[in-house]
Amino acid sequence: MSVKTAVIGLGIMGRRMIEQLVVHPDFAPVAIWDPDPAACDAARLLAPDALITTSPQEAIAAADLVYLACPPVPRKAYALAAADAGKAVFLEKPLGVDIAESRALVEHLVERDVPAAVNFTQAAGAALTGVAEAASTGGMGELLGADIVVTYAAWPREWQKAADWLRFRDEGGPTREVISHFLFFSERILGPLSVCWARPSYPQDAALCETHLMAQLETQDGRPVSVMLSVGGAQPDRQELTIKGSRASRRITDFYIDAMSDGGPFTEVAERPQDPRATSLGAQLDDLKLCLDRKPNRLATPHEALRVQILVEQMLNGKS
Repeated sequence: MSVKTAVIGLGIMGRRMIEQLVVHPDFAPVAIWDPDPAACDAARLLAPDALITTSPQEAIAAADLVYLACPPVPRKAYALAAADAGKAVFLEKPLGVDIAESRALVEHLVERDVPAAVNFTQAAGAALTGVAEAASTGGMGELLGADIVVTYAAWPREWQKAADWLRFRDEGGPTREVISHFLFFSERILGPLSVCWARPSYPQDAALCETHLMAQLETQDGRPVSVMLSVGGAQPDRQELTIKGSRASRRITDFYIDAMSDGGPFTEVAERPQDPRATSLGAQLDDLKLCLDRKPNRLATPHEALRVQILVEQMLNGKS
């Protein structure tokens, strides 16, 4: 039987997930909710059989799995309510913006013993799986560290502008939304990281999020992970993570394009999927079903998401 799923938060991420839920054989969106009637109307077109509920509590009650695509601050309350009701929880990242509150959330999820995962979209993807295999089998040689480079002409990007909270310092910003993905990937390959130093830059308007960030992180044995984020100027989007090895390095571009270099130009190691977003979310849902069945899976755990959140917030606060 399909897992009855509630979707809370019907912005771009919520609607993208609904598109995949309705075609996945293991899931059925049965209840959806958002405080914005226009967002509800847009989601209804994607899942006409789902009930648009009058409250998030009603959506939670109707489902066995609750997917939370709302902004970080209200996400915690809905996750707690779902866990208290014995429902499985799939959260968008970041886990939160307040470390103490997120730590309490993780502890609560453990206490309630409900299946729970966080949607770092590379977790079940071919790129992370392939790099992890190459790293573990010695194909990359000695792992030396990583470089993360993210540049945008503007933030939020055009397709994100409806989610106005993304431009504010309290909950949004590209470090939380994008750099976090590559920190998760890096920790999966290299192990736990710590922030050595970080220098963020903010606009004169103190309410707005960061526009630049330089940071140096390290693994427990001192291998460096460099981070460079820049917003502004006429340029295409650039989203790259390079895991560096003594024999071969792997560069992940735009979350899914996996290329290898043995010292020469990077060459792609696999054919690009026709629909990268659908392929990625479909793989996430495949592993989410494993998570719900309490079987081994590749999804990010709440503990991993908390580790990434701690790194992100330390960088955003700056460290010398």
